[in-house]
Amino acid sequence: MKRYASVIGIRPEAIAEYKRLHAAVWPDVLKQIKASNISNYSIYLKEPENLMFAYYEYHGTDHDADMAAMAADPRTQEWWAVCMPLQAPLGTRRDGEWWAAMEEVFHTD
Repeated sequence: MKRYASVIGIRPEAIAEYKRLHAAVWPDVLKQIKASNISNYSIYLKEPENLMFAYYEYHGTDHDADMAAMAADPRTQEWWAVCMPLQAPLGTRRDGEWWAAMEEVFHTD
């Protein structure tokens, strides 16, 4: 298992809608997350900075392939089309990133 974390901004006027959407994530999206070998997926919000922190655990053997399968899933693409306009990606993210990847610097069991 490998842990992943990332961060993104959220538009202040979109916070209520983002929370509403994530209180009832579409079942097909949840199914694809599981099929992509992801568990313990969580998103946290920090106000008033309007930053969101995401964390998940990956249990597969080919993260890139599983993420590509998720990105190719039509229902997930629809979900992202709804959610992405609410987000505010960091200007410091790497090329190709939407959510900015974070480095794990400490972990204990």
